Amino acid sequence: MTWGSCSVLDMPTGPDSALTAHLPERVAEAIRAGTHPDCFAVLGPHVLEGRRWIVAFDPGAVAMAALIGRESVALYPVAGGGGLFAGPVPGDGAYLLQGTGPDGAVWVMEDPYRFAPVLGEIDEYLIGEGTHHALWRVLGAHVRVHEGVAGTHFAVWAPNARRVAVVGDFNGWDARRHVLRPRGATGVWEMFLPGVGEGAAYKYAITGAGGAALPLKADPVGFGSQHPPENASVVRDIAGYGWRDGDWMDSRAGAHARTAPISIYEVHLGSWRRKAEGRRISYREAAEELVGYAVEMGFTHLELLPISEYPFDGSWGYQPVGLYAPTIRHGPPHEFRDLVDAAHLAGLGVILDWVPGHFPTDAHGLGRFDGTALYEHADPKEGFHRDWNTLIYNYGRREVRNYLIANALYWLEEYHVDGLRVDAVASMLYRDYSREPGQWVPNKNGGNENYEAVDFLRAMNVAAYGAHPGVMTVAEESTSYPKVSAPVHDGGLGFGFKWNMGWMNDTLRYMAEDPVNRKYHHDKVTFGLHYAFSENFVLPISHDEVVHGKGSMYTRMPGDHATKLANLRAYYGFMWGHPGKKLLFMGQEFGQVAEWNHDAEIGWHHLDDPGHKGVQRLVRDLNTLYRGTPALHVKDAEADGFDWLVGGDADHSVIAWLRRGGAADKPVVMLTNFTPVERPAYRIGLPHAGAWREALNTDAGLYGGGNRGNMGRIVAEDGASHGQPASAGLYLAPLSTLFLIPDD
Repeated sequence: MTWGSCSVLDMPTGPDSALTAHLPERVAEAIRAGTHPDCFAVLGPHVLEGRRWIVAFDPGAVAMAALIGRESVALYPVAGGGGLFAGPVPGDGAYLLQGTGPDGAVWVMEDPYRFAPVLGEIDEYLIGEGTHHALWRVLGAHVRVHEGVAGTHFAVWAPNARRVAVVGDFNGWDARRHVLRPRGATGVWEMFLPGVGEGAAYKYAITGAGGAALPLKADPVGFGSQHPPENASVVRDIAGYGWRDGDWMDSRAGAHARTAPISIYEVHLGSWRRKAEGRRISYREAAEELVGYAVEMGFTHLELLPISEYPFDGSWGYQPVGLYAPTIRHGPPHEFRDLVDAAHLAGLGVILDWVPGHFPTDAHGLGRFDGTALYEHADPKEGFHRDWNTLIYNYGRREVRNYLIANALYWLEEYHVDGLRVDAVASMLYRDYSREPGQWVPNKNGGNENYEAVDFLRAMNVAAYGAHPGVMTVAEESTSYPKVSAPVHDGGLGFGFKWNMGWMNDTLRYMAEDPVNRKYHHDKVTFGLHYAFSENFVLPISHDEVVHGKGSMYTRMPGDHATKLANLRAYYGFMWGHPGKKLLFMGQEFGQVAEWNHDAEIGWHHLDDPGHKGVQRLVRDLNTLYRGTPALHVKDAEADGFDWLVGGDADHSVIAWLRRGGAADKPVVMLTNFTPVERPAYRIGLPHAGAWREALNTDAGLYGGGNRGNMGRIVAEDGASHGQPASAGLYLAPLSTLFLIPDD
């Protein structure tokens, strides 16, 4: 081997054999070509036959020196050139590299190959075991000081890769320059890059086991991303935020109990408000405007459609690529924290839609991440959702399960999120979900239940509630799978709450009927009470009900403009009086006319119409009544808090029931007339004689109704009716809901 124009033997550097053994020609060529799998074994400082040598690679350099203190020691180009240099150097401490380009330009840099590993043995053990519940603290890109030098530590799991390099705007996206160190059996690759910091864009250049270069991959544990359609990960320093929400965090468990009033405002941040020229609202703007509006409207929680980074706007976030990155569409991570912090200071909880059920096939994402079906199943009968053209996580793989559980804990811990609403749980629970016979793989017992997904969901809930007892998890689960919201130790899935999809579907079908036909469909508003206490239910009127041609809540209602609004007011009153927590998607609180469009803000202009303004005021007052009246929420999930008064009056389309709270709480009677026919002397049984006040009447004039009622109160007399010891005749307005509370 020769050095430029002179041979190694002419150099005062010791014998040629040491370097020849360390850097044979095939190894040198592999480094130049970007195919060597473990550059740390070759580059950087190495002791060869008793002396320290430095081997450096910079394809942009024609000369290289090592700077040690005030001394400059020339490194010599290895035969073949191409930016590969080597030479013996004195000492055993730190050094810098000084490169010279073909134009004479000189630069000084740290040698990334001189730094020791960052990951410790405990981290390696937990990653290999699949129990590292703080996975984000070791994988991903972390801004840090290592061995006294500032930079970023990169670490990624790719167990079947032959070679992994990090590329970015800091190295010209050149996969030859920064090849990560393999960490043995864990399948993790890592590297500390000095000088790289906040805002640097990067991806991983991965070579599969067969030697093929894969599409550049975003970081599965990256904390930031570029603005779509660009899709590189971005280094974000997520440490050091100054939270101010200690009082909320200490007390929030009470706000999430099954006995608490929970009224959720579901929001798609990209279309709640738009700014000048259609710009999306920022997290910081939402911290002021959205939080203020939700508080004014009396909601207890915000629920945000997924904010984990996603490539396609039209997926609304339900096809995420960056599970650990708040979408840059509204700002960087600390600004998302500003939104959460502001909500907590205002007494609002924050729930995130979380999507552990599937992920998109985008080339830069998780699909065949290291050249194999790593995160997904290899068999499309298990690993591909035909409905959504997405890939399904392999919940049976311990590292994948660890990745997802750690992600749930990440949002709860790093962003103080109060709850996770888990999307599409039914698709996870059943292997034959939306599949024809022969298109799915049975479980080990020949059935359709996905045991691995069940185990994952249970483990996630145990981890979430164990680490953060004050949080809540909510399942969007559309089947009759048992004990979704029962504790794991009682054989349940461990969720805190479950969406009541059956109630939603039945009652919306009922409301779509012309009132003259509703008597033939009366069971649709009563059937939900047969199972209302089998789970801890949330009653959801979500985004899914106002898209894909379904229309809006307003257009689902029959009749002319005034009649539609009256139907909607009566339905909302019925919903707030029904056992179960409440959820309403943005725009529905004022009866938006158009179907939801994710590319435009909701129809705030409707509030110029007194009728829509009245619906908005009604929702605000329903929230106020619900929160301030224990009988309407304390026993939302307890059968002994509910009694039917009128359940079978199909001919008049009237229902009525009694809600109870604790022993010292006043009961509430709710009646709904689902026809446009007034009921001027409707007799109803009541728990005791005396005065009862109209706590809320959806036909009140301030809500846009006809202002028909009972002059604010009724008087019950002794005389049994509907199973109660007293009764009263009252006026029940057309298409209205009435709440009665004993009057002191």
